[in-house]
Amino acid sequence: MVLDADLIIAAALRLIEAPGGNALTVRRLGVELGADPSAIYRYFRNLDAMLIAITDRLLAETLDGFVPAAHWADSLRALAEGVYRSMLRHPRLALLRAVRFTAGPNELRAADLGIGLLMSAGFSGPDAVRHYRDLIEAVYALAAIDASEMTAEQERAEEQALSRAYATLPAEDYPHLAAVRADLPAMSEPAFPGVLEKLLDGFLMVSKR
Repeated sequence: MVLDADLIIAAALRLIEAPGGNALTVRRLGVELGADPSAIYRYFRNLDAMLIAITDRLLAETLDGFVPAAHWADSLRALAEGVYRSMLRHPRLALLRAVRFTAGPNELRAADLGIGLLMSAGFSGPDAVRHYRDLIEAVYALAAIDASEMTAEQERAEEQALSRAYATLPAEDYPHLAAVRADLPAMSEPAFPGVLEKLLDGFLMVSKR
């Protein structure tokens, strides 16, 4: 097999997402590709560089199918939702995607698109950069939380623990929590939709278009 970066990335992603847990090592990658593991270093400096390239490539899932909407805010919403869904599809890479700057072509494409949409809304360059940073970091952070892999048993235990804690709150110690006791289970629901709308509403309030 003639190797190239795309083949290596695809094989590495299969190992990362293998049933039973992340199985990626350079040795296993060599077996998967039917090549000497050392050949991989001709394309990537080390395993970390390969992971960064994979995370950048995953952004293409959102960007390649992106269709701008008529209004800039709707386009920003679609971009944010696309990134969020992509991260949930690849949960074992979600934390890495949230904390690392890839400087790769797809991350740069996403930043160019998002900042361009905000500038089209009338924001100055510095404000567009700041608002895009706030938006994309919120998306990454919330997606990393929601993509955390828990077993069905762990999820049930989490729900039961929350339910028991909320049901037994003494009003004399927690008067405000007791007053909203029936609403507290909503705290375990994904925060992403609400946070995204709050951010977009804030942008709309101060935009010029």
